Amino acid sequence: MIEIITKINSAVNNFVWGPVMLLLLVGTGVYLTARTGCIQAAKFGYIMRNTVGSLFRRREKRDKDAKNLTPFQAVTTALAGTVGTGNIAGVTGAIFAGGPGAVFWMWFAAFFGMFTKFAEIVLALKYRQVDENGVHYGGPMYYIEKGLGMKWLAVLFSLVAGFACFGIGNISQSSEIAGAMEGLFGMSGLTTGVLLAVVVGIVVLGGVQRIGRVTSYMVPFMAIFYIGAGLAVILLRIDQVPAALASIFTSAFSFEAVGGGVFGYAIMVAMRQGFARGVFSNEAGLGSAPIIAAAAKTKNPAEQALIAMTGTFWSTVVICALTGIVLVSTMIAHPEIQAEVLADPTFYTGAQLASTAFATIPYVGTPILVIGMVSFSYSTILGWSYYGNRCAAYLFGKRAILPYHIVYVLVAFLGAIGVGNVVWTISDIGNALMAIPNIIAILLLSGLICRETKHYVYEGNIEEEDTREIPMISSK
Repeated sequence: MIEIITKINSAVNNFVWGPVMLLLLVGTGVYLTARTGCIQAAKFGYIMRNTVGSLFRRREKRDKDAKNLTPFQAVTTALAGTVGTGNIAGVTGAIFAGGPGAVFWMWFAAFFGMFTKFAEIVLALKYRQVDENGVHYGGPMYYIEKGLGMKWLAVLFSLVAGFACFGIGNISQSSEIAGAMEGLFGMSGLTTGVLLAVVVGIVVLGGVQRIGRVTSYMVPFMAIFYIGAGLAVILLRIDQVPAALASIFTSAFSFEAVGGGVFGYAIMVAMRQGFARGVFSNEAGLGSAPIIAAAAKTKNPAEQALIAMTGTFWSTVVICALTGIVLVSTMIAHPEIQAEVLADPTFYTGAQLASTAFATIPYVGTPILVIGMVSFSYSTILGWSYYGNRCAAYLFGKRAILPYHIVYVLVAFLGAIGVGNVVWTISDIGNALMAIPNIIAILLLSGLICRETKHYVYEGNIEEEDTREIPMISSK
C-alpha cells in the first residue's frame, strides 16, 4: 500500500513542484524586487542591526503579562520552523541530484525570496486581527479573506497548511531525530519518541509566548553552533574550498558539470534542484512565516517585514551555503563517495548522504551533524506547531486548539517510532498547495505591498507608529 502511495505521490509531486511552480515562486520574488527597488540589498544594514545586533543589546525586562511576541521572538519562531533537516539532508540530496551548481541556484532563489517573505509579512500585519484578550492573529487565511474577499480560498489554504504541519513540520523532523539519536547513542525509536513527546508537549501546550521564549534562546544558539562548526570544518578543508567554490559557480552555468561530467547533470536540473531546495529551506512564498509574524508587537507592517527577511538570509544564504561548501569540498577530498552514489543513486536518502559525507571529517564531523539535525528538527516541530494551531482555530474556532496540540504531540511520537510515514511521503504536495493560494494573494495585492514599501521604507517612515484600529476577530 505504502509503495503504491509513494509512486502516486512521486508523480503528483513532480507535477506540483515542476518548473511552472518553481518559476512562479522565484519569479514572484524577482517581479516584486524589480517593482520596489531591491530593498533586501538597500536595507540590509538595517535588518542586520535589528536582528543580529539585538543579541548584543541589553534586553528589556520581560513582561510576564505580555500577550504577543516581540519582533525578535516572531523572527526566531519563524526561523525555528524554517531551519530543519532540509538545511542539511535536503541540501545534500540537491547537490548529488543536481551537481554543485544547485548551491548557487539556492542563493539565487533566496535573494529574491527575501522580498517574497517581506511581501507576505506586510500583508499579514496589514490584515491581522485581535481577539477579546488582546492577542493578535493573522496569516494568509486572513489576508486572502479580508484582502481578496475569497473566503473559500482562505479555507483551502488553512486545510492544506494544517495538513502540511503534520508532515514537513512534524513527522519528517521527528523521524530524523530518532535516526540521529539511534546512530549516535543507540537509543531506540520508542525511547526517543517518548522523550520527544514530553519536550514538545511542555513547550507547545504553553502557548505562543512559551514557544517564542524557547526559540528566542534556542535558535541563536543552534545557528551560532552550526555556523561556527561549519566554518571550523571549512578551515580543516581549506585546501579544497577554492575548488569547491569554483565548482559551485562554474557548474551552475554549465550544461556539463565540472570534472568532465563527473556529476553529469544539465543546467536545468541544477536550477530545479537549487530552486526547490531554496524554497523548501526558507519557505518564502509558502505562507507559513506570516502566521507567526502577525503575532508580533511591532510599530508597523514594514518594520516587522524587514526584520523577518533575515530568516530567508540565514536559512538559505548562510546555513545551506555552509552545508553545501562542506559537502562539495568533501566530495572533492573523497571522490569515492561520488562514485558510490552514482553507481546506485537510489540507495541513499539525503540524510544518509549527509551522514556519509560528514563521517569523513575526523572527530567532529558526526557530532556536528547529529547535534545540528536534532536541534534543527526540534525547533521546526515547535515552529510549525503554531502554524497548525492557527489553521485549526481559523477553521473550527478556539475549541480546536487543545485537541490539535494533543494530536500534534502524538504525531511527534509516532514519527519517531516510524509510524505515519505515509503522511511524510505526501507532505511536499501539501507545501505546494499552501503556496498556490498565498502567491495568488501576494500578486493580486502587490499594489498595496508597493505602497506600503514606498511609505515606510523609502519615505523615511520606518519608525512611524501604525495607529489604525485592528479589527476584532470573531469569537467561536
